[in-house]
Amino acid sequence: MAVVDTFTRLIFDEADELGAREQVIIEAFRSVDDNVLMDTLPEMGEYLRNLGVREMIHLVARIREHIQAQAGLAAGEPGGDAGHGKGRAGRRPH
Repeated sequence: MAVVDTFTRLIFDEADELGAREQVIIEAFRSVDDNVLMDTLPEMGEYLRNLGVREMIHLVARIREHIQAQAGLAAGEPGGDAGHGKGRAGRRPH
């Protein structure tokens, strides 16, 4: 739910003060979707508002996978690319 909660804050432009966990989610979002790599938080919120339901569900799953992979790497577990390049359309949904 943390990813969805963070997305909700971005969508409604309420991301003024983000906690450490939310910052991790934002960085994971930027890592799995090149479309928002250099975006400001308001631009990320706009991007999310324009996603379809299926796209949003897939994005949440990719972010969760990325965070889990990063946690595994930090714990010394072998890992791969942590979700980089998966499902990227290379376009904004506008």
